[in-house]
Amino acid sequence: MSTPRIEHVNVTVSNPERAARLMEELFDWQVRWKGPARDGGRTIHIGSKEHYIALYTGRDVAYTAEDFAKGRPLNHIGIEVDDIDATETRVVAAGLKPFNHDNYDPGRRFYFLDPDGIEYEIISYR
Repeated sequence: MSTPRIEHVNVTVSNPERAARLMEELFDWQVRWKGPARDGGRTIHIGSKEHYIALYTGRDVAYTAEDFAKGRPLNHIGIEVDDIDATETRVVAAGLKPFNHDNYDPGRRFYFLDPDGIEYEIISYR
């Protein structure tokens, strides 16, 4: 048996197109697939050949900030990057605010919230 790995994470967002554009800008990821999803919603899969995030939204749903409260049930999504400084520059250029910078063995990290309030942890082991 091969070593298990996370292939994708499926998260609900208020606007999959906006979220996908952000992932393209920040991480140079590509849309792998997009189309209809359960309950009349729609989904965009964005990432690399090895892994992706599925960005889902329901049909005719009006999400509130409470729908995206930290820890319900998602705490954050961790993204490993080679160049953390360049990624932070992209995050700031996208109008987002990095916070909780830390540098401890084995790497450096910071966090940011996307427009829905979903928290991302950016990590570099280089």
